[in-house]
Amino acid sequence: MAYSLNDLLDDVLAGYRLTEEEAVSLLSARGRDVWKIAAAADELRERKVGETVTYVRNQNIHVTNICKNRCGFCGFGRGADDPGAFRDDLDTVREKARIARERNVTEICILSGVHPDYTLDSYIDLIRCVREEAPGVDIHTASPDEIAWAAERSGVSTREALEQVRDAGLGTLQGTAAEILVDDVRRVICPNKCDTATWVRVIKEAHGMGIRSTATIMYGSCESEADRARHLEILREIQDETGGFTELVPLSYLYENTALYRQGLAPAGATGREDLLLFAVARLFLDNFDHIQISWGKVGTKMAELGLLAGGDDLGGTMFCDDVSVDAGGEGADYLDPAEMRRIAEDLGRTLRQRTTTYKIVASTTPD
Repeated sequence: MAYSLNDLLDDVLAGYRLTEEEAVSLLSARGRDVWKIAAAADELRERKVGETVTYVRNQNIHVTNICKNRCGFCGFGRGADDPGAFRDDLDTVREKARIARERNVTEICILSGVHPDYTLDSYIDLIRCVREEAPGVDIHTASPDEIAWAAERSGVSTREALEQVRDAGLGTLQGTAAEILVDDVRRVICPNKCDTATWVRVIKEAHGMGIRSTATIMYGSCESEADRARHLEILREIQDETGGFTELVPLSYLYENTALYRQGLAPAGATGREDLLLFAVARLFLDNFDHIQISWGKVGTKMAELGLLAGGDDLGGTMFCDDVSVDAGGEGADYLDPAEMRRIAEDLGRTLRQRTTTYKIVASTTPD
């Protein structure tokens, strides 16, 4: 770096807003500079949210793996006639929601391939089914790509689609399908998904209607540090305008069973250095975000603990199942007991607390 790293980090801790170019430099750091950046991010995390590590008691419900997108980074999606393809009927979805309710979850994530036959009514039926079986639970579902697809299939605007899924019982929108918000990268890793402008527009529409969402970044495939920084800049600009993001969820690319890796278009995922720097730089750069989630299902529990020392303050959810990560090659990505989360937090001298989707602390905080 042409400037002093120590001076730059001191300036950030004093309130300076990093530029996109400076974010690229930090994401490219090597050697002991990695630890300096992580330490600054950890200090900023402490100032913003204190010494609490949070988690949400949630369950994923996978309703179909049949998908129009067939993204190169995904090992989950199938064609309708492929071996292992499935599409749950509403009775099966209802049973999965019942099991989730009996586990005392506060959030149900309806996860799905973007089925080519799904219309807006398909999403409404799914949401209503879960809402009826699990009243009071936040239904977290429907990425901007799914909203755009459902709206197109049903001949309505994306704003109308958002209104209808909200009325059906949607609680919060999934900020997934973002991957990397750079169209040159999207044309390689997810050419059938909506473009960057559509993703941004749908997210802003949702936020403008009072529907909050997560923000995500899927890194470690074939994007550059500059692409990662551009993505973070887009998220920061949206948050400046809407304030609607609840958190950033970095998603480290799981490569083992994906076409991108098999075809030689992507490396074997992000390195540990890249993971730590993504967490840390996100904390330092996204000065308008309170929460940085460390997705244990993507990086493993030991790296997740290190992530909590590099700007992270949240361990994500219990999930109970994560077929998307498992199918991509993520072993042990399906469930993390809150007791183990507490062990991780206490090992760092921090306190584990259960939260809701929108980061309200749940009164009963004893892991079970």
